[in-house]
Amino acid sequence: MSGYGMLGELDRYLYGEGRHYRIYEKLGAHPLTYHGQAGYYFAVWAPHAASVSVVGDFNGWNPDLNPMTQAEDSGIYEAFVPGLAYGQLYKFAITTPSGKILFKADPYAFSAEYRPGTASVTSDISDFKWSDSSWLAKRAASDPLKSPMAIYEAHLGSWKKKNRQERDGCFSYMEAAHELADYVKRMGYTHVELMGIAEHPFDGSWGYQVTGYFAPTSRYGTPKEFMYFVNYLHKKGIGVILDWVPAHFPKDAHGLADFDGQALYEYADPRKGEHPDWGTKVFDYGKNEVSNFLIANALYWLEEYHIDGLRVDAVASMLYLDYGRQDGCWVPNKYGENKNLEAMEFFKHLNSIIAGRKDGTIIIAEESTAWPKVTHRPEDDGLGFTFKWNMGWMHDFLEYMKLDPYFRKYNHNKMTFGITYCTSENFVLVLSHDEVVHLKCSMINKMPGIYEDKFANLKVGYTFMLGHPGKKLLFMGQDFGQFHEWDEKVSLDWHLVNEPLHADLQNYVRGLLTLYRSYPALYSLDGDYRGFEWINANDGDRSIFSFIRRDETQKKNLLFICNFTPVARDDYRVGVPKKGFYTLLLDNEHGLYGKNEKGAAYASEKSECDGQPYSFEYSLPAYGTAVFRF
Repeated sequence: MSGYGMLGELDRYLYGEGRHYRIYEKLGAHPLTYHGQAGYYFAVWAPHAASVSVVGDFNGWNPDLNPMTQAEDSGIYEAFVPGLAYGQLYKFAITTPSGKILFKADPYAFSAEYRPGTASVTSDISDFKWSDSSWLAKRAASDPLKSPMAIYEAHLGSWKKKNRQERDGCFSYMEAAHELADYVKRMGYTHVELMGIAEHPFDGSWGYQVTGYFAPTSRYGTPKEFMYFVNYLHKKGIGVILDWVPAHFPKDAHGLADFDGQALYEYADPRKGEHPDWGTKVFDYGKNEVSNFLIANALYWLEEYHIDGLRVDAVASMLYLDYGRQDGCWVPNKYGENKNLEAMEFFKHLNSIIAGRKDGTIIIAEESTAWPKVTHRPEDDGLGFTFKWNMGWMHDFLEYMKLDPYFRKYNHNKMTFGITYCTSENFVLVLSHDEVVHLKCSMINKMPGIYEDKFANLKVGYTFMLGHPGKKLLFMGQDFGQFHEWDEKVSLDWHLVNEPLHADLQNYVRGLLTLYRSYPALYSLDGDYRGFEWINANDGDRSIFSFIRRDETQKKNLLFICNFTPVARDDYRVGVPKKGFYTLLLDNEHGLYGKNEKGAAYASEKSECDGQPYSFEYSLPAYGTAVFRF
């Protein structure tokens, strides 16, 4: 046991093995009473250091006043500072063998100083009163693959702004909890995915260049205020997913780069340890202590903050040794291939532990290539993710939607191709922040045509997306037709929701999401071909798609018709598999028919069409959408 009773031999052994999944309870800064004195215990891994000390406001940032001692056989330094209280700024002063002193933020700090400050902050996250037990129980009892998942992706700093100078007018975690929950609940989303919550120095990185992996960013408040945010959303029946970035980290002087005077958290060889595209460092996944840092961090968010899932950013950049690198500027693996075997092993290890929790938590890969078996079990040579972002579908869908309707008939297969591989992984269909940033156009402005046509196009596109197998994700602003591209510095244009066409689009998306949650046919067999059947995938000349979604019972089936041209088809006939009534639930002109409204019912007749034995006639409007129940 260490001198302070905190870091035992087993702790050091498990950490060296890369299997200390709660190492954040030992390393970092923790309140401790030692020999009758209250204060804070500090521990940091710095194996190459000549010496380490704790510095802060409490000692005038003097490296000589609070030296740390090295725990046996570990490269871990520790110290106790009596009298230290909650909310104190601190760093580690690391003296390198050459005598240079580096002032580093604590990699395991639970809280960080508000930018542009770069210090860590003493914190205590142990006594928050959670009240979301019923949510956690329900989550653990459900199968995420067979449950509805409609994700609202949001950037807290630019979702809405307050009319005040402090902190750029950003909402606090407490304020956002109430307003965001109300909006998400009213619209019908099931989950919120938050961009950039771990502490980061530069707003323009959107939180994807992290310096404080264990610290919710102080831009919006304290760790306990973020706990309040998660707890409140859970009580409102909304899941919380965080973006998580184990792919790379920035070179900021106070961060992880060259932490103890040389490469520690990153690969030492710059051909592996640097991302030329991003100017960042790459974690050394082959080093047990580094792998442990990341795995413990993922579990920390799930355990300490009750987070429901992690969306792992830039997975492809981790899996491919030649990602973003020129020929001759990367190092092949031992088989001469471009696969990063250590990153693969890291994912299998991490994802096995998350799956083994059996508590309904999920992990999603943003993997932009055709890497096989991303969501298959590690025992079956998969990586073990719960879901994968479907970037291929997104690319094809947007390319099709941008086209002048006249040219869509020549690109019909862009919309049908996704079905050929929709069961190969557990997919999330995404229209994320990446598609609406600088120079990419907002979703509404990607659409062809004049003002009204853009809204009509977006409605039919969203309807097709809803009917297509896969969970769903929309970035904030896309559900009401945000005009300007997303800019992290300014709020969404919420005044637009008072304009008739924007309000109508928002109401239509709300109807789609209500339909989605109401019919298991739209989510329970996403990864099973029994859940989807084309009625007509080949009506390219008219750019019309018709298909059926089914659930396990085969009793509440849905028929979708989507017309992607401004040409009305008054005599449109659709083939159907059985005799009976087909009740209209939603269309482009009315939206969703409510409980007190009755959509028209159409009786099918024995008349072959679209290869089906029965059919009925339906007057399909320009850019018409129709969803029928049968």
